[in-house]
Amino acid sequence: MQRRRILAATAAGTTLAMPALAQGLPELRWRLTSAFGRSLDITWGTVEYVCRAVAEVTDGRFRIQPFAAGEIVPALQAMDAVQNGSVEMAYTPGLFFTGKDTALAFSTTVPFMLNVRQQHAWFYAGGGNALLNAVYKPFNIHAMPCGNTGNQMGGWFRKEIRTVEDLNGLKMRVAGLAGAVMTRLGTVPQQLAPGDIYPALERGAIDAVEFIGPYDDGKIGLNKVARYYYYPGWGEGGAVFHAFANLEKFNALPKPYQAAIETACAGATTWMLAQYDWRNVEALYGLVAQGTQLRQFPNEVIDALARATAETFAELSAANPQFKALLESQVAFRDRSLAYHQVSDYAFDSMMLRLRRQQGR
Repeated sequence: MQRRRILAATAAGTTLAMPALAQGLPELRWRLTSAFGRSLDITWGTVEYVCRAVAEVTDGRFRIQPFAAGEIVPALQAMDAVQNGSVEMAYTPGLFFTGKDTALAFSTTVPFMLNVRQQHAWFYAGGGNALLNAVYKPFNIHAMPCGNTGNQMGGWFRKEIRTVEDLNGLKMRVAGLAGAVMTRLGTVPQQLAPGDIYPALERGAIDAVEFIGPYDDGKIGLNKVARYYYYPGWGEGGAVFHAFANLEKFNALPKPYQAAIETACAGATTWMLAQYDWRNVEALYGLVAQGTQLRQFPNEVIDALARATAETFAELSAANPQFKALLESQVAFRDRSLAYHQVSDYAFDSMMLRLRRQQGR
């Protein structure tokens, strides 16, 4: 808005021509379908952020109209809708679609891999998004990082998880490769769209749920039907969401419009992470005050999940060269960067927690 006021003032006082965006480019209208409903105000707000930013930076000549899950297609059909051109764009985690190609899991997150800082470094500086778009290309999709939830929680359970055996036979809503990992320990994973999670848990169709974090989990009421809330989020250290654009239609856009979308998505990534980091704090305090039992997964369980993850990765790498290439890229960066984070962020956080305990807070 400020940019347009400056431009208007300049034009009023001189004979300078308005910029090309204001006069030379076509007026376009696109549609975007989201995998999330409007009630989840951070994920929906991220969609609105992108659409608003694109309209503002193009002086209203390029507008994208957002639609919630189910208004055009169901949440788990968002990728298909973009691929076949039913809509120009979608907003969704890529891990919803690992059934199409297991390598797509890396566009969101895979178990025991990158934290939120490492994810941003790998996607934006380490060539990760280029590697992933090679996977999306056969699906006629151009994918852009567009939001990060930060580390997600380990999930809601109706009963305590004290041993590995407690996972055996559980029916659990869990997304992406974490479900394949848990299968090795006897868990029965369920792929459910966000809008179907609470009803399934309430009626007992599932026994446990992994969703996002305290703010969204409390917003849909998971604490009302499950008592135990586990951490750490071993399956999603830093979950990246994506904006999908139909590749043919994206390539046909004027370059300024392509840049407008990509810039809006990058800004939305920062916006979403800030929202979750701000809101999850009070949300977690609120859940505990309402009776939620916060629990840490026992080391025995984490170790078993890590072993199952390694076995899963080995099998998928043998079957899918693109999965193998993405895994090797992330593992190399993760293992190298952990030493840096140990003496930077981890050391700082550990120091602050120690001082907090000394001060009795």
